[in-house]
Amino acid sequence: MTGQQSYSKTDYYKSKIYDPRTKKFFNRSPESCAKIGLFYLIFYGMLAALVAICMWVFLQTLNPRIPKWQLDRSIIGTNPGLGFRPMPTNNIESSLIWFQGSNRTNYQPWVDNLSRFLDGYYTPSKIAKGSGQIKTCSHSDFPHDDEVCEVDVREWGKCNKDEFFDYHRSSPCIFLKLNRIYGWTPDYYLYDHELPPDMPKQLKAHIKSLNNTRDRQNIWVSCEGETPADKEYIGSISYYPKSVQGFPGYYFPYLNREGYLSPLVAVRFERPVPGIVINVECRAWAKNIRYGRSGRVGSVHFELLID
Repeated sequence: MTGQQSYSKTDYYKSKIYDPRTKKFFNRSPESCAKIGLFYLIFYGMLAALVAICMWVFLQTLNPRIPKWQLDRSIIGTNPGLGFRPMPTNNIESSLIWFQGSNRTNYQPWVDNLSRFLDGYYTPSKIAKGSGQIKTCSHSDFPHDDEVCEVDVREWGKCNKDEFFDYHRSSPCIFLKLNRIYGWTPDYYLYDHELPPDMPKQLKAHIKSLNNTRDRQNIWVSCEGETPADKEYIGSISYYPKSVQGFPGYYFPYLNREGYLSPLVAVRFERPVPGIVINVECRAWAKNIRYGRSGRVGSVHFELLID
């Protein structure tokens, strides 16, 4: 009786799916199923076509090289930040550069990290495409609409891959880059009286040594220890290119031209005290670059530890 009852239930549910007597699926005739299938096919086909047309119209309003929302209207805003290389690869949350200058196996990963980052600068043909032309720029010769300024790796002094970026001498080179903001133009410090009171004395002296305001059209860079102890331990610092100590103004504004490479500043810490973690802050200087240590606005922080 139980088996017959179970068989009857199975047969009942099968008949709900397909009834061989009426030849209906889910109580619908084949003609009815065909009409419903045709309706949904047309409905979703028209819906997909409508979405495709809307997407096509939307894409016509976008330029692959020019962002729709710029400067104050963009999410990035108008205050560029600083970045540094090399960055620790084993811990993305860390900013500690720790190595042994006497141990090649130990410092080589940092050298390789920098070499990968700078590969496009040493072989710009990997980056340059299309009709963009690379030229040697100066403060008296800015690029034209179809040109981008060359980044001359020879100006980095000892901060080059052939000399292992001086890591083997415990004088590490750190490269600084300014975040790209489309259409942003720096507001320069052109006159002595405009220099802010908190600007480092060394940088002020360097700027004042440039008598031509044209040569002062740069975003200046300074690196210092964060605390009085850090300033004592950090030792002397060299900046490359030496003639600028910053990012030359002819690289700006950034307009996403083909072949463009962001300018870099190589900072060489000549003789930091070994065995001590040194907190370093590097800052970018222009009238329209805001600074705030709490949110790392207009600056970047990292630590140096050389064993």
